[in-house]
Amino acid sequence: MTDNGSLARPAVPQNIILEDRHSLTVSGVSDVDSFDEQSIVILTGLGELCVRGSDLHINRLSLEIGEILVEGEIDSLVYSQREAKPQGGFFSKVFR
Repeated sequence: MTDNGSLARPAVPQNIILEDRHSLTVSGVSDVDSFDEQSIVILTGLGELCVRGSDLHINRLSLEIGEILVEGEIDSLVYSQREAKPQGGFFSKVFR
């Protein structure tokens, strides 16, 4: 929150495009914390975004431009305001 009580805007704008509950594009992505066929936890400037569904696959991930493309049967998108983990996300650990 800013001093005047309103939420601070993220440094990178975030857009979410969901097409027919099958194809999801999210911008403003900083990392992916975890993923499997039922859920993907995406770290964004607005908090953690949890995508739930079935047969989920990450088709494209570009941390340079901050974008992810997820395909599968998407049931829900839920934001969480939990603190960012200091050790980084899944891909930060893999590519050290």
